[in-house]
Amino acid sequence: MLQDSGDAGENTEFTAPRDPVGVTASAVKPAIDFESHRYRDMIGRSLLNKGNNVRLKRAIEKAKNGEPVVIAYIGGSITHGAGAVPIHLQSYAYRSYESFKFMFALSKDSPIHLIKAGLGGTPSELGIVRYDRDVLRGGAVQPDIVIIEFAVNDADDETQGKCYESLVLKALTADNKPAVILLFSVFENDWNLQDRLAPVGWHYDLPMVSVKDAVVDQFNKTKGEGNVISKKQFFHDIYHPTNIGHRIMADCLEYLFDVTNRSEWDEKDHDIEKAPLIGNEFVNVKLLDRKNGNHIARIDAGSFCKTDTDLQMAEMDAHDYGTPQFPNNWMRTGEGKEDQSSFRISLQCKRLILIFKDSGNDEFGTAHIKVDGVFVQKVDPRQVNWTHCHATLLLNEEHVGEHSIEIEMAEGHEHKCFTILGFGYVDKPKTDSHSYVRRKREWN
Repeated sequence: MLQDSGDAGENTEFTAPRDPVGVTASAVKPAIDFESHRYRDMIGRSLLNKGNNVRLKRAIEKAKNGEPVVIAYIGGSITHGAGAVPIHLQSYAYRSYESFKFMFALSKDSPIHLIKAGLGGTPSELGIVRYDRDVLRGGAVQPDIVIIEFAVNDADDETQGKCYESLVLKALTADNKPAVILLFSVFENDWNLQDRLAPVGWHYDLPMVSVKDAVVDQFNKTKGEGNVISKKQFFHDIYHPTNIGHRIMADCLEYLFDVTNRSEWDEKDHDIEKAPLIGNEFVNVKLLDRKNGNHIARIDAGSFCKTDTDLQMAEMDAHDYGTPQFPNNWMRTGEGKEDQSSFRISLQCKRLILIFKDSGNDEFGTAHIKVDGVFVQKVDPRQVNWTHCHATLLLNEEHVGEHSIEIEMAEGHEHKCFTILGFGYVDKPKTDSHSYVRRKREWN
């Protein structure tokens, strides 16, 4: 752990946590000295912003007192654990959760719980739709710490950061006031979206950890110049970390935990009543699928009457088995010659996100989308060619109104398959950050 120097600044020393389930340094060639000053300095560079510490210190104190603490992670494939073997024990999420327990738990039996909700190939545009289901578990869970990792996935966010800031605010404005940490991972080509997303963290003074800031600069140095780890050692492929890469990400989060633990308490909590930096239009988004759809909207499924069971899978939490994503779906199989009718849904909303299944199966075909009788776009589930969840924005209006959506197969694709996984919809009046918080207080 960090050694106490009486100050929680950048000069504090860091020692990486024990490795209860991972490979040892001797298994890496050339060996990485996890105890060296260079390694500690590299990890220290990851602390982009200490941020307001009130909420994170509160979670740490709960752990020290033996109270229940829930640490939740939401993000893309890196949060899922891609590149780690085994994925459920070597992901940065599991390892940093283990580090938190090792550092602060009152005993080995302390009730510190992990929520891991990473899903490969998905941006915050889908993350915010999943948040209530996959992190809050339908209201059954109130996390004390929420770590958000979409820095390498949000190139596909059509809202250009509005869904990301809305997700941050959705977590930050929860009644139990969780600590929200922004984590910025990086690709092998040194790219991420930190320049777009970090300003949201600065705006609300959130703790921020940048893996890019930690590792990229030293990648291009020789050992004599200060290199600690090579790209080949850090990356499993051009996108995902190795076990060692996941360990480094976990060590970066542990460094934040330790610096926060040894810092004095800030006087005030985050200022969440200020106007949003990019946008908060999707804070109140909710999931509509086959399970609840008929209670929310008028639906005529037409020939989309089957249920797809060949779905994207993700190992959630600390599970070693995959959980199918969006099982309550509408699938069109393209079988038969009589029923080629379209899927129709009408509902009161002002923003609407369609979630459909991408597939590598050539039995799937292109669909046309109409909103209020007007063609808006075509969606091709074969564009990426692997089975995963895809989000696309259909409607983004200022005011709530009655809207109808029709999904039909494109010409020449009438006998192809298509799966509607669900929708994310917003039906509440527009609020700014200040009035959103005020309304929550009035409700309570």
